[in-house]
Amino acid sequence: MKALYPVLLLICSNVFMTFAWYGHLKFKSTSLITVILVSWGIAFFEYCLQVPANRMGHELFSAAQLKGMQEVITLSVFAVFSIFYLGEQIKWNHIAGFVLLILAGALIFKK
Repeated sequence: MKALYPVLLLICSNVFMTFAWYGHLKFKSTSLITVILVSWGIAFFEYCLQVPANRMGHELFSAAQLKGMQEVITLSVFAVFSIFYLGEQIKWNHIAGFVLLILAGALIFKK
């Protein structure tokens, strides 16, 4: 159960970060400075979740394992975001690339 908390916090932090990094793409007419400031505001909440996730997680996982987990979570959150928020399609080559990155993440956990 203790290992679940960092994972859940990383998932939540990635939702915020994905919106901070890519949410503004739907608002192309909004000024760049405005989207930068809004993105910073959103990213604040991401850090409020990610920092505790990494602190708690480092009691159970190595830094490399945390980073690998982070990347797999990031890809998963981004794929859902891309389809449902941006309305973009995920193509076969995106899936193939994501699978390779997930395999790389899994390899980090190999003893």
